[in-house]
Amino acid sequence: MTMATDNRSWDDMRLYIDGRWHDRSEAPKIAVVNPGSETVLGHVAAGSQADVELAVAAARRAFDQFSQSTVAARIALLERIQALIEARAEQFAQAIVNEMGTPIEFARNAHVPAGIAHVRAQIEVLQTYEFLSRKEGMAISKEPIGVCALITPWNWPLYQITAKVAPAIASGCTVVLKPSELSPYSALLFAEVMHDAGAPAGVFNLVSGTGEVVGAALSSHPEVDMISITGSTRAGVLVAQAAAVTVKRVVQELGGKSPNVFLDDADFKNGVAKGVLSGMRNAGQSCSAPTRMLVPASRLAEVEALAIAAVADITVGDPNDVKTIMGPIANAAQYARVQTMIARGIEEGAKLICGGLGLPDGLEHGYFARPTVFSEVTSSMQVAQQEIFGPVLVIIPYQDEAEAIAIANDTIYGLGAHVQSADPERARRVAGRLRAGQVHINYPAWRSDAPFGGYKRSGNGREYGVHGLEEYLETKAIVGY
Repeated sequence: MTMATDNRSWDDMRLYIDGRWHDRSEAPKIAVVNPGSETVLGHVAAGSQADVELAVAAARRAFDQFSQSTVAARIALLERIQALIEARAEQFAQAIVNEMGTPIEFARNAHVPAGIAHVRAQIEVLQTYEFLSRKEGMAISKEPIGVCALITPWNWPLYQITAKVAPAIASGCTVVLKPSELSPYSALLFAEVMHDAGAPAGVFNLVSGTGEVVGAALSSHPEVDMISITGSTRAGVLVAQAAAVTVKRVVQELGGKSPNVFLDDADFKNGVAKGVLSGMRNAGQSCSAPTRMLVPASRLAEVEALAIAAVADITVGDPNDVKTIMGPIANAAQYARVQTMIARGIEEGAKLICGGLGLPDGLEHGYFARPTVFSEVTSSMQVAQQEIFGPVLVIIPYQDEAEAIAIANDTIYGLGAHVQSADPERARRVAGRLRAGQVHINYPAWRSDAPFGGYKRSGNGREYGVHGLEEYLETKAIVGY
């Protein structure tokens, strides 16, 4: 792949199908824009229905043999994949900085290590997982589901790829990956890793392109046994509708509007700052970001002051600068969305305590948004209900614990949630009442083995660790074994 960190082109018109690279220079080109400069970085190929047919056929041919591979062989393959990502960590970090504007230190210290962690987690799962168990004249066999189409988003490109590819490979499935056309270079680097790691031909295939063409073709394809998609709720619905005709398994990790519930005994001095940074991590472009901060009404003024101070410490600017904490929004369409929602909050009467519309001071171009906090927000406001996917936090006051729980659950989403309290038992009780797939108490460390997925319109199915592996397995009962 031709990559550079200067003004040279990053053009890469290749697809990876059946163990080799296919030049698609004749295909329509998709421009990839550097969000910090708003200049075209390079182009990738827009895959076609014909490319999908080739990739699915290759995966189908490879499945018979790969599904019978030993656990030891799959562990060895994953170990080679992990080692190669580690060896090329800086290449991945540079790609992510350029394709989506992630600050370089965050790419190095979060994006790439988290991607590696998903591979490592599947190695650990495989070392003890029982694919065959016996009980009283019956055996339960866990078997790979088949050809899996994996559709990944632009906001955590490597992390999302390994969260799907690693368990699929661990299970013995074969894969067709459709990465986001908005941040495709880390995916192409990953395809090089898969090739150099010695993945058998057809086990891993990559077809870049749009959701309307490549995503739709994979979703409806009769030879695809499973779809796993991370993306917007709208995209997840379209995939599920297309997949329904062939009754394939659909695993969806979709939108979120996660609450961060501060109980009255919480550590506000430290917790509010951490909450602001968690909500605005990755420029707020995380589906599980805790972007609704629920606080006792009696502490509202204190929380506002703490939030303003926390935002003042966020350095927005050049993602190549190691001092930068927040880079640009990843693409023009999402930047427009963020600006629209900030304007909507102002129109709705939310109290703007910092940030607002337009570029941050000192920046004249790029998709940079001002870290923004609204207070005195009510659940009826669109900024409290709609996923913004940018550095926009809303503070919602409540009167008592029961109202806090009600407000936290007053959303169509249910992906993540946070609870802050000095009383572990109280925090656990509230966590148990929250309708979300993953709840964090007092900002624990991220775990690659903690099941991740949503309630309600945040999707279905789970990723990460053993639960992620089992999404790629069918259960067979053998009676009279």
